[in-house]
Amino acid sequence: MLSREEKEWLDDRAKKITEYEEKETRKDFIDDDKIESILQNNRNPEPQRVRDILSKARLLKGLTPEEAAVLLNNENQDLWQEIFETAHQIKQQIYGNRIVLFAPLYISNPCVNNCAYCGFRHSNDSLKEMVLSMEELEKEVQVLTSHGHKRLVIVYGEHPVSDVDFMCKTIEKIYATKDGDNEIRRVNINAAPLFVDEYEKIKEAGIGTYQIFQETYHHETYKRVHPKGSLKSFYKWRLFSLHRAQEAGIDDVAIGALLGLYDWKFEVLGLLYHAMDLEREFGVGPHTISFPRLEPAVNTPFLRNLPYKVSDEDFKKLVAVIRCSVPYTGMILTCRESPKLRKEVIPLGVSQIDAGSNIAIRGYQDAEKEGLENREQFQLADSRPLDDVLYELCEQNYIPSFCTAGYRAGRTGCQFMSFAKEGKVKYFCTPNAILTFKEYLMNYASPKTKMIGEKVINAYLEDFKQEKPQRAEKLREMLNDIEGGKRDLYF
Repeated sequence: MLSREEKEWLDDRAKKITEYEEKETRKDFIDDDKIESILQNNRNPEPQRVRDILSKARLLKGLTPEEAAVLLNNENQDLWQEIFETAHQIKQQIYGNRIVLFAPLYISNPCVNNCAYCGFRHSNDSLKEMVLSMEELEKEVQVLTSHGHKRLVIVYGEHPVSDVDFMCKTIEKIYATKDGDNEIRRVNINAAPLFVDEYEKIKEAGIGTYQIFQETYHHETYKRVHPKGSLKSFYKWRLFSLHRAQEAGIDDVAIGALLGLYDWKFEVLGLLYHAMDLEREFGVGPHTISFPRLEPAVNTPFLRNLPYKVSDEDFKKLVAVIRCSVPYTGMILTCRESPKLRKEVIPLGVSQIDAGSNIAIRGYQDAEKEGLENREQFQLADSRPLDDVLYELCEQNYIPSFCTAGYRAGRTGCQFMSFAKEGKVKYFCTPNAILTFKEYLMNYASPKTKMIGEKVINAYLEDFKQEKPQRAEKLREMLNDIEGGKRDLYF
């Protein structure tokens, strides 16, 4: 039950959002009937049609919703293998073989919303409501950086205690928390939609990417799982949330859908239409796309019987189709998924993963304690330490990356996308991945990870020398500087 103060804050903000929606002149770009029709009209595609679309995808030009629907509706298992191979090839062409690492940091869980699927909903009397103090936040960051993390995505409930001023204060605290080489170099945000002037404050605080998931693009389902009377019930407000972020100058934005609320094929096309509309208006699509699946949460019965639950096989298919459809975007695979499935899905186009994650409020400093479930939004399936994940990535010949250079060198928004679309971004990202991974090996790695990591770096140096000999020589010099004690070097 919301307190009087919480209800007053909700009502005041809802009034302002209603006024915004009444004045918003942009047209809702999600047409449910059109999406359903596209899926229906492209059922049972001929094999040659699928192969023609894959040929186009390999040109790195992206796909139309109709073309994506053809791939989504393919029933030929041999052709799915070709789709998987194409997705892998596209990711390699644009981003190379590097995987970016980050960690989530949950700062607050009180929330005025009552989303049916969420452990943070205000009616969940099993939730232990917590907001990190600045001292607790500092301890969380110290634990994360002592493990080697450099990139965070920070998460808040939508609530008056987590207003934009509080968000800015926590961002500043995270950047200010340093201990020798231990530091966070880039903070991304997953939080509620804001007004333009609020986004401007967030930008001033120095964030990287602002991430908002529509959850489901299907209007009726959205209405059903986000009951009236909560701020999240405003579909249009949320749909254009990242358009407002772009207006405020935040040119790296991130979209996503919560898979399992409605038909996964519909949600993939919703993501594609979202990416298209951002690019149409601002000349730059989403920096990343996420595709989390619904997972259990404490005292959340909605999650027990899901008519649209996404199987592992369908999950692989949708990841590959997103990569073929939006080749330039980063794609995020989280610790919601099991280690086994993550290993199978990463080759299908994934470019970012979290690792060593804990999503309980104050979870990193309390990691050894029992009973953290009532502080979590949902439950994770991959709880391995960061070092174990890095070792496995090296076994598969990936270059782990903690790079934040793009943000600090101004390679964001349109500039980043121009590099990505031309397949040139890997010439910055691969050497910077190597430099940041070298730092990790020097400062944090276990002996076994250091041994295999050095082998991977040396192999990539030799490959890079064939493609970019001058840059490879500079990279070798910078690696020597890191061995000599220098840190935070990048192209």
